[in-house]
Amino acid sequence: MINLPEGFIDIIYLISVIAFVFGIKFLGSPKTARRGNLLSMIGMAIGATVSIFDESVSRYDLIAAGLVASAVIGIVMAKTVKMTGMPQMVALLNGFGGLSSYLVASAEYFSKESAITDDMIVYVSMLLSFLIGMVTFTGSLVAAGKLQEIITGRAVIFPLQKTLNLVMAIAAIVCGVLLYNELSGSGSDALLYFAIVSGLSAILGVTLVIPIGGADMPVVVSLLNSYSGIAVAMTGFVLGNNALIVVGSLVGASGMILTNIMCKAMNRSLANVLFGGFGAAPAAGTDTGAGQIQGTVKSMSAEESAMLMDVAETVIIVPGYGMAVSQAQHVVKKLTDYLMKKGTKVRFAIHPVAGRMPGHMNVLLAEAGVDYDLLADMDQINDDFINTDITIVIGANDVVNPAAKENPASPIYGMPVLNVEQSKTVLVLKRSMNPGFAGIDNELFYKDNTMMVFGDAKKTVEGFISGLQELE
Repeated sequence: MINLPEGFIDIIYLISVIAFVFGIKFLGSPKTARRGNLLSMIGMAIGATVSIFDESVSRYDLIAAGLVASAVIGIVMAKTVKMTGMPQMVALLNGFGGLSSYLVASAEYFSKESAITDDMIVYVSMLLSFLIGMVTFTGSLVAAGKLQEIITGRAVIFPLQKTLNLVMAIAAIVCGVLLYNELSGSGSDALLYFAIVSGLSAILGVTLVIPIGGADMPVVVSLLNSYSGIAVAMTGFVLGNNALIVVGSLVGASGMILTNIMCKAMNRSLANVLFGGFGAAPAAGTDTGAGQIQGTVKSMSAEESAMLMDVAETVIIVPGYGMAVSQAQHVVKKLTDYLMKKGTKVRFAIHPVAGRMPGHMNVLLAEAGVDYDLLADMDQINDDFINTDITIVIGANDVVNPAAKENPASPIYGMPVLNVEQSKTVLVLKRSMNPGFAGIDNELFYKDNTMMVFGDAKKTVEGFISGLQELE
């Protein structure tokens, strides 16, 4: 057994925490995100390594086996996951974080049992690790299933759903109190109450996420990330590990802040997310304005679209999930370079909830090597559409739907959207006229200045490039 002085370990933990703080700071900007990710990795490596030298550690063989197995699994997953599967990967990682907190707290419970009740703060933290950790795990599995379309992306709603969630949450807390009493006494029914708390938490994770529509999964993934951080912080109290407390609090707070920002971007309240039923589809027979859209859908070929681009001075590209599905980000980069070489001003408009996870479009464009300076948030660029010659919408749908501003009967009314319809010409790249995840028609498609360019986004953009080259 290798033991290090406690004071020395605390100093190393402090270095680990500092790395995490600056890592999260750098993750706030696309320009410094890689540096932030690297710093966070270093902080994690330092914290995990120094924890091995804790005086309570005795089975280094099991630790080594766990590290090797997890490293192999992590490398294989990272190497094989496609960019279209990145949201599912993030959801699963959130779930693994929650499960880890649950298992660590469970191990502490089984190793100490009655002694765990000596400190009320430690016991409450342990109970919260059970609850939040398991809710995060099962909720993340449902989120990943919805994103992978293993589970329907539609909101699954049944009678008294919110009431059932509340009853299960209260029952889990009551069983936690009964567990405390059992551990303080004979302890004969302690295992039963532990199992009930775990089971109710697992079911609660499912019932909280299942009624949320697939279009709102970016918010859910962000919220579950926050939950995983809170679970880690609670586990830190159980273990008496200051590094876990600080880092878990950082992740929990930053995730909650991001969730709040994304809720505002979708005109939703955070309370609406927390209590479930978020993103529910409108009830049957509800007037959403569908079928009342005035106008005619017009389409053109990629080659005809290239003729418009050839004379355009300003172009804004609006990426969406369709770009991820077709893996079009690299040809979009080529189109951007070609237009800029001609002297065209090109920028990208990024909606906060475009795609299926926070920052999805930023990740795709960064992978393709698009200059960070060309990317603009909705607030930065929304007033510029009116002075733009051509806006190219690649696979985005609900985030460019004017119904959010013009149709009070629309389910997305009030949601801030990009003002693409104000451009002189709008080119919408889509496979078909099928609605987006919100399940409603897009009024943008019927505007006089909108042209649909049907087909696979990657092949369509390649058609733009070849068409421009022929015009030289």
